[in-house]
Amino acid sequence: MPRQATLGRLVLPRLAKGRDTADRARSRAEKRIWVMGALFAAAYLTVGGRMAVLASSEPMEPEAAGSIEAPILSTRADITDREGRILATNLATDALYAQPREMVDPEHAATELARIFPDLDKEDLLRDFTGPRRFLWIRRQISPEQVQAVHDIGEPGLLFGPREMRLYPNGPIAAHVLGGAGYGREGVESAEVIGVAGVERFFDARLRDTAQQDQPLALSLDLTVQAAMEEVLQGGMTLMNAKGAAGIILDVHTGEIVAMASLPDFDPNNRPPVPTKGDQSDNPLFNRAIQGVYELGSVFKIFAVAQAMELGLINPQTMIDTQGPLLWGRFRINDFHHYGATNTATDVIVKSSNVGTAHIALMIGPERQQQFLRELGLLEPTRIEMAEAPTGRPLLPRQWSEISLLTISYGHGMSTSPLHLAAAYAAIANGGTRVSPTLLRQDQPTPGPRIMSPEVSAEAREMLRQVVARGTASLADVPGYEVGGKTGTADKPRPSGGYYDDKVIATFAGMFPASDPRYVVVVSLDEPVETSGAEPRRTAGWTAVPVAAELIRRAAPLLGIRPAVAVASADGVTDAAN
Repeated sequence: MPRQATLGRLVLPRLAKGRDTADRARSRAEKRIWVMGALFAAAYLTVGGRMAVLASSEPMEPEAAGSIEAPILSTRADITDREGRILATNLATDALYAQPREMVDPEHAATELARIFPDLDKEDLLRDFTGPRRFLWIRRQISPEQVQAVHDIGEPGLLFGPREMRLYPNGPIAAHVLGGAGYGREGVESAEVIGVAGVERFFDARLRDTAQQDQPLALSLDLTVQAAMEEVLQGGMTLMNAKGAAGIILDVHTGEIVAMASLPDFDPNNRPPVPTKGDQSDNPLFNRAIQGVYELGSVFKIFAVAQAMELGLINPQTMIDTQGPLLWGRFRINDFHHYGATNTATDVIVKSSNVGTAHIALMIGPERQQQFLRELGLLEPTRIEMAEAPTGRPLLPRQWSEISLLTISYGHGMSTSPLHLAAAYAAIANGGTRVSPTLLRQDQPTPGPRIMSPEVSAEAREMLRQVVARGTASLADVPGYEVGGKTGTADKPRPSGGYYDDKVIATFAGMFPASDPRYVVVVSLDEPVETSGAEPRRTAGWTAVPVAAELIRRAAPLLGIRPAVAVASADGVTDAAN
């Protein structure tokens, strides 16, 4: 075999084997390159995506590592009046905070912030900006104008976070009913809006429920009547030199509170802090209509007379002993004036005789009196839908003795709130069934348990009408609206015991129209004194009654009640009926 052929047989297999080895190495190298390329691409996308997320998100206030909390929800449903008018809503705004380590010129920032927000102190801000703090809240919520002013400072360490704030577009109107809201859990990007008082706190869970965000909470209040009430009460406080006032208008059939006010009041957009000292009842946050429990005086007399009629002990024409004074042990019961030896039960109410009412109470007895007042709802807190309702607990005698029987019959010896009184008068006005006051709009009445017969209810209403027509509440006789009601003047108790000689709670409780009542009205003034005459006058007939009359005059047309008119006279003049 030739030499070349021998070499070919030896070399060619080796070359083929080398080519196979090189091909396998090249294939492995290409795979490695693709894998490394894919890893680099994944890493690039991950880093790029994370950078995009960070660039589009708000900075977070530092939190402890490892804490797991529910997300902060800032949404809250609106609150409206019975006609759908907004009483409370949420408004998008901003919070202002600082990251001192990012600041370029802390001194300039402190100076400008103190100029924009006069309540802030420049030195305190500068101390915070130059200290060890990494995060500092400056304002939980600021206006758009303030946002622009802070922007103009040009300080990168001053930052904004989105906020939802609770807005009360009507200012102080219905402040005590609404109560107010504040912030709960907070982060930079959001904060919980929580109720702190009133219906905001009572219905907090419902208002924060994301499933009901589009369903406003409809209250029973009528915004126009509420505004009229507050204006009248404010004027009455000024004219009568009173330190406080409360007013209620309540539907006698449904129990709906159409208006309820307590003065002095506050603006829930800027709710003041709760005082830590002094008399809480003098603070604007104190709700006199439901938290204030007072001896309300002669407005209670109709309860004793109505119960006695319901028991069959008397009728409106029964003659009652009114010869005073009535002596009971060491106690002496007198009347404001001498009313003669006897009067009809109707005139006991019209003239407001303590002695006559006490004699009627003796016919009833302590146990039956206590049971009747309990049925009227006067012995326990009201269940009104407000956080403060449980604090309005009536003050009752430790032992319901016979002297308690006598004094309670004419409104002394136990203390209740104006709202208790309104609900009890509604039972007389609506035909004799108990009413549960509510702040929620009702579609139809829900009858309560019967307390007195329709006949007794009608007789009691006629007595109250006579009080206005010819008795102590004659200044409440608003032409065209047939008002019925009762006055009550009670001396205020001293903290040390006994009663003041020159400080009273003056109250008028009434209903209109008296022949077929639709609404109960209660007006109460704290320490009023009418000074237009030669002598100061503090009784309810001179103080609370004129204010209540003006309230009825203003509110009745807003409630859709037309004044009754008499038949035209011969000369063609038509007068409003009294």
